Parts: sequence; structure tokens; C-alpha cells
Amino acid sequence: MSRIDALDGLELAVYSATWCPDCRRLEAWLAENQVLHTKVDIEVVPGAAEKLEAETGKRAIPFVLVNGKRWVRGYHKELSQRLDGDLLVEELVAAGK
Repeated sequence: MSRIDALDGLELAVYSATWCPDCRRLEAWLAENQVLHTKVDIEVVPGAAEKLEAETGKRAIPFVLVNGKRWVRGYHKELSQRLDGDLLVEELVAAGK
């Protein structure tokens, strides 16, 4: 089983915006790896930005809501490349448990 297969069965909702470079990086990674997800544009979907801030305490994007319950940051600010696919998969799988 590949690392991406570990995401099968998880419901992923990506909260993002078109102007956000980290969001575009995450979207490109998801598309490249054919990860099923729903995109929630916080600039378009009414109440999305407020929900994100209320539930995470943050105004940063992208964030991924896993199975409608747990939030995972969709970027790695501590890394120079800002996103590590293997680390993200680990974080998403852990949130889905």
C-alpha cells in the first residue's frame, strides 16, 4: 500500500483561497497524487472563514478538515519547501483515527 492509499476512506475538506500560495501548493500536491477532497474557498463559501477561525483559533490557510471532525494544517511553515507530502499524509491519517 502506498502512502497515498492510507488516505482512502477519509473525507477531506480543504479550506483555502485562490490568492494563497500555500493553498495552491497543497492543491497541486493533492491533484498530482489524485487525493479525493472537497475544496472550500473561504472567500466564496458563506461562513467558511468564520467556521475555520472558530474551530481552529487561527486565521491561516490552508487547513484540512478530516472526516468533519479534526483539523490539520495544510502547510509546514517550519520547512523551507512549506509542504512535505509524507508528513501531511501522516498527519491526515492520525486525524482520521
